[in-house]
Amino acid sequence: MSDDDVWRRDEVESPCIKICVVHPEERLCIGCLRSLDEIARWSSLSSSERKRILVELPSRAPRIARRRGGRAARLKQRD
Repeated sequence: MSDDDVWRRDEVESPCIKICVVHPEERLCIGCLRSLDEIARWSSLSSSERKRILVELPSRAPRIARRRGGRAARLKQRD
């Protein structure tokens, strides 16, 4: 048994990519697309629950992909 085998775990890894910013309207992390509840409970979820969430994540991307206008929209609102 190698040292790598000792640390290897048979579980579904977190989709976290270390871009932890919550979208203000959708309440999803813009990095991994999980909800705050899913992030908080991840370590206690079963493998099947984690897999179910991972399957859902790609369908959530369009919810946060919409541009909100940025600087140009804010300047336009002032006029």
